[in-house]
Amino acid sequence: MSITLDAVREAAKCIEPYAHRTPVMTCAALDERAGRRVFFKCENFQKIGAFKFRGACNAVMKLADDVAARGVVTHSSGNHAQALALAARLRGIEAHIVMPSTASPVKRAAVEAYGGKVYACEPNETARRQRADELVAETGGTLISPFDHPHVIAGQGTATLELLDEVGGLDAIIAPIGGGGLMSGTCIAGRGMKPGVRLFGTEPTGADDAARSDQVVELELGHPAVVDREPVKLAVGRFTVGDQLGLVDAQDRGGQRRSTRNHQHAGKSQSQNADRVGTHRPSPLAAGFGAGEVLPTAYHTVSPEPG
Repeated sequence: MSITLDAVREAAKCIEPYAHRTPVMTCAALDERAGRRVFFKCENFQKIGAFKFRGACNAVMKLADDVAARGVVTHSSGNHAQALALAARLRGIEAHIVMPSTASPVKRAAVEAYGGKVYACEPNETARRQRADELVAETGGTLISPFDHPHVIAGQGTATLELLDEVGGLDAIIAPIGGGGLMSGTCIAGRGMKPGVRLFGTEPTGADDAARSDQVVELELGHPAVVDREPVKLAVGRFTVGDQLGLVDAQDRGGQRRSTRNHQHAGKSQSQNADRVGTHRPSPLAAGFGAGEVLPTAYHTVSPEPG
């Protein structure tokens, strides 16, 4: 299924009654560190505190009434779980959420507060997918992947739609890659609205699934990694490779430039910098300090704007 700019625009109309239009913020200290003007699309102000609500809401609201009546199913350790539970509540349907036993108790409580039915599983990708498949069979519900779903990807792309509508003169857009849903939506909306914009994806060092999956035949699903001593699972899916991630400019792996996608590592030092800046700067932008570290390396060919 091809996901187009029109699909992202349709998603924006679909979620408009439910999702927040989040602010775009700036910070002079981060501009100085990055050596250029940096604009932050603050999705931490989105419902459930993350961009995930956009995609989940679009996917749930796009379901036909008879299909929606059977509910929705997903597997997630936190943000997508909350997003789907809230979207389902707004639609008036059930949400069956598989969460690993190691998931944050706070996030599990939030899912339940939104009305989601939580099913615990072992903390590995196989167990998550297997339990979700069982629930689909048991309930007749529709599986809504955290990232590998066309309506989820289109929904995530609405953040870039809003960003470019507000700040039209951007030279580059940086977005994180976990499963690839946000980055895919960013690619579709970014290149669709501004063909010359450069697109960069970022991942933590040691959890670089997308970087290792620069060709479909080398795709790594659910590769385990440890980031700052915490085990994480990242995965790239069939909808989030090829046409979508293939739009990312040029990959930089281990300092070797490639001609397909651009990937940058944001390691522990960037996380520590974000923690430090958070004590001196507005907390909504603290996480962006990692981008301030990546930009001078990834996008060194562009001079800072005057003033």
